[in-house]
Amino acid sequence: MKQLSAYFFLIFSFVILNFQAQSQDFKGYKIENDTVVFRFDVRDYSKFTKEKTGQILEFADLDIVNVAVSGDFNLWSRDHWQMQKVSDSLFELKKSIHDFNDEFSWEFKYVINNAYWAEPSKYDPNSSKALKNGKRLRGIYNLKMYTAYPDEDGNATFKLKGYKDAKKVIVAGSFNKWNEHLFKMNKTDDGWELTLQMKPDRYQYRYIVDGQWMEDPHNPNKTRNEFHEYNSVLDIKQYTTFKLKGYTNAEKVILAGSFNGWNERQLEMERKEYGWKYTLPLSGGKHHYKFIVDGKWIVDPDNPVKEYDGDGHVNSVRMVK
Repeated sequence: MKQLSAYFFLIFSFVILNFQAQSQDFKGYKIENDTVVFRFDVRDYSKFTKEKTGQILEFADLDIVNVAVSGDFNLWSRDHWQMQKVSDSLFELKKSIHDFNDEFSWEFKYVINNAYWAEPSKYDPNSSKALKNGKRLRGIYNLKMYTAYPDEDGNATFKLKGYKDAKKVIVAGSFNKWNEHLFKMNKTDDGWELTLQMKPDRYQYRYIVDGQWMEDPHNPNKTRNEFHEYNSVLDIKQYTTFKLKGYTNAEKVILAGSFNGWNERQLEMERKEYGWKYTLPLSGGKHHYKFIVDGKWIVDPDNPVKEYDGDGHVNSVRMVK
């Protein structure tokens, strides 16, 4: 059943920032700030399959010349994302997280010598059965990369109080494609909790208590779903700094944008030696803005990214990812 880097700010006090949840290691990659680090360790794999013939090789029979990352994000290219050898058994490739614009998950594999697939097992926490022409392949798995992942130092902790007699509680949402098994919560003295690292964005989520779906009873922000029930909603924000260089003789500078209804008085910028500054938490996505210098509206002279709005005005644009 499906139902529905910088410091991050979580708008709801019910989903609390802390560092108490158990970390779960996903195979094949890790996310460090705004960088995805793919890591292929040959010792993690027991078999390699030749793509064209299905021939299976063991590690001892495979002379590794090169390794590439192949997945949804690069149209399953066999040689486009080549990795660098960092030790006898370890290869790495670093990519910006901005290269991955899917809010759910990507599937990928490692390709050896442009011909052999490294096969993960069904026991890896982020593995998924591979598909061919829409059908699942027996015994063949891909790895999945999630934009949200368990991390004891993550930026959002989900807490469900009570339900002490439950055997298993899962949190599922738009951040993991409503996966019913992936994010198992940890039992605590007063209920259940799990800490995740998440990109700035608005997300919907529900808890699954021993197979029964429910909204978060402690979060009043919710939206009706297609099953005539409710999904809980949270908004992960990222602290974003706006700077206007120069204009040091101005008496007052205001930051106004789509994020505050273009309010002309609310966000008064702080005077600095170089000019003016203001920092505020913003939701993920695109934001239009301008500066008001002593009553005169101007675009950001140091930001080349500009767009027209629906009224024909030109505004500066800030993307939060």
